[in-house]
Amino acid sequence: MRGLVTKSTGSWYQVLGDDGHRYECRIKGKFRTKGIKTTNPIAVGDWVHFDWEDDHNSAVIHTLEPRKNYIIRKSVNLSKQTQILGANLDQAVLVVTLASPPTSLGFIDRFLVTAEAYDIPAMLVFNKVDLFSEEGLVLLDEYMSIYENLGYACFAVSALEKINIGVLEDLLRDRVTLVSGHSGVGKSTLINSLVPGVELRTGNISEWSDKGKHTTTFAEMIDLPFGGWLIDTPGIRELGVVDIEKNELSHFFPEMRALLNTCKYNNCRHINEPGCMVLEAVEEGKIEPSRYDSYLSIYHNEDNRG
Repeated sequence: MRGLVTKSTGSWYQVLGDDGHRYECRIKGKFRTKGIKTTNPIAVGDWVHFDWEDDHNSAVIHTLEPRKNYIIRKSVNLSKQTQILGANLDQAVLVVTLASPPTSLGFIDRFLVTAEAYDIPAMLVFNKVDLFSEEGLVLLDEYMSIYENLGYACFAVSALEKINIGVLEDLLRDRVTLVSGHSGVGKSTLINSLVPGVELRTGNISEWSDKGKHTTTFAEMIDLPFGGWLIDTPGIRELGVVDIEKNELSHFFPEMRALLNTCKYNNCRHINEPGCMVLEAVEEGKIEPSRYDSYLSIYHNEDNRG
């Protein structure tokens, strides 16, 4: 039988079969020894083939179909291992907050670089605008202008007050969309606003750390009532970029990509080389300093994940 993985709880997977039924499946042990170095060899959004076990109470996944793309990150506590957040995506949404908890520009940039590397269109959703002060609204405009000027769609919403939720519906309709972000940015509240009745658990911000508490503990694909799917993922505190060669990193910054053929040297690292047009663009203010800082942070072994 063939089906779509719609939930992953670690050792068990829920699979929506081509026959419309949902099956509880596990995977064969050999999946973990096929050179797949991720903590989850099967991810939500994967297409798989499975067979009933002898007792017909559960099934076993035996084949994974090739993925068209995926979003991947380094595991926080297992630095040598990686985790696939979702597979076979039409687009990805990063939910961002400027406070409670704050989302750093570096975190945003690492997510966008990962999406670029796997050819996944990405957009930014700035949540909790109902809480913004005048200073916060000024900062919001600054953040949004950075990314809109690069071609990334940005939206200011309030999941709690349902501000601009209708705009998101149009963007999500009939597509498979991964939703990610720090714990506490309001992903679950946002999904609850989009899908009445789903009632995902939400949590308060931890007072001592100003970071969100994990309320989503596993990845799940949610059927949108207006057409399409959302892949809800557990909140992440750090996002390590995976499998991008240093000499290719600049290809995934659109503002640098446009200049790559203009540098004096073909193997320019865009760090301290003479005749580097990227450095010149930074000095002239044509490339945002925060973006260039993110490039350096990723280039130098991801020392400053946030």
